[in-house]
Amino acid sequence: QVQLAESGGGLVQAGESLRLSCAASRSIGVFNYMGWYRQAPGKQRELVATVTLAGTTNYADSVKGRFTISRDNTKNTLYLQMNGLKPEDTAVYSCKATAFSPPGDYWGQGTQVTVSS
Repeated sequence: QVQLAESGGGLVQAGESLRLSCAASRSIGVFNYMGWYRQAPGKQRELVATVTLAGTTNYADSVKGRFTISRDNTKNTLYLQMNGLKPEDTAVYSCKATAFSPPGDYWGQGTQVTVSS
């Protein structure tokens, strides 16, 4: 088992930046994929960005060029740097860790990001 704890959310104005962190209770070197997802009120949860153990990244089209995902295996932490925030980025952001062997998905409880216009 592993616990994931997000932090770094808050209320910002459009155009500003935030950096989200997802701290794991143990080594994240066992997770083949880690990612950030978000859910806005009344909408389904959507993928924001993922990063593999090898460092390959993938982004939703809506955040490409503005958000950067990274993982620091020495600190057992996943990050999401969000620049140029827009009101439509307002959502609860959650991190997810996926292991292949043994297989398992783990979620954090989320952190609120609110962007005012």
